[in-house]
Amino acid sequence: MKLVTWNVNGFRSCLQKGFADFFHDVDADIFCIQETKMQEGQVDFSPQGYFNYFHSAIRKGYSGTAVFTRIEPISVEFGLRGDHCDEGRVMTLEYDQFYLVNCYSPNSQNELARIGYRMEFEDALREYLSDLDLVKPVILCGDLNVAHREIDLKNPKANAGSAGFSDEERSKFSQLLDAGFIDSFRYLYPDKTDAYTWWSYMFKARERNAGWRIDYFVVSDRLKGCIIDVQILSGIYGSDHCPVLLEIDL
Repeated sequence: MKLVTWNVNGFRSCLQKGFADFFHDVDADIFCIQETKMQEGQVDFSPQGYFNYFHSAIRKGYSGTAVFTRIEPISVEFGLRGDHCDEGRVMTLEYDQFYLVNCYSPNSQNELARIGYRMEFEDALREYLSDLDLVKPVILCGDLNVAHREIDLKNPKANAGSAGFSDEERSKFSQLLDAGFIDSFRYLYPDKTDAYTWWSYMFKARERNAGWRIDYFVVSDRLKGCIIDVQILSGIYGSDHCPVLLEIDL
């Protein structure tokens, strides 16, 4: 099975930058996107052979997630047990053998202005994933807005304490892993450097590969033996993020 996650930083914009070509070329069974910045119905993209699900923020032009799946899910749920729905950040698709959770975690913003909400969201997400994991294995994917370790960004010392690399956010990610989940990329490639999924549009950051790895496939620990590969597709453009591909034998 092949799954893709990609923060498209505006789906309508990304569609004008080759998204459809990549979508068809990669031929994923499940394709998750984040930061759609749109309401359902604002794009004409209904790929043949896929079921399409959108979760939009109440605020127009902001946040949002979507999933395109060849496999019809048993159920689709938005938010975290009915909470954290207003910004369109979490979608859960239940399949026979696993739950898929597509997530766009809140940015803590400059000077960690939103860190309080971010911590609340992280605790709710971890509890939710742990409860799902009691029923069947979980695949969490998306822009989780945190570089977990120093190896996961180009300039860790300069960014210490900033949004996405604060002690609070990194600690919450550690707590998630300690709750019975693994970072699939680091499981396969524990020491791989210069592997990033997001680059600022400023200072030619992508050209210099001065990036951050903040897009993930996090899976239940008992699925680790099923992972075939995780690829960061840094050669794919159209957003300030690049897609991440998980191949898994389920």
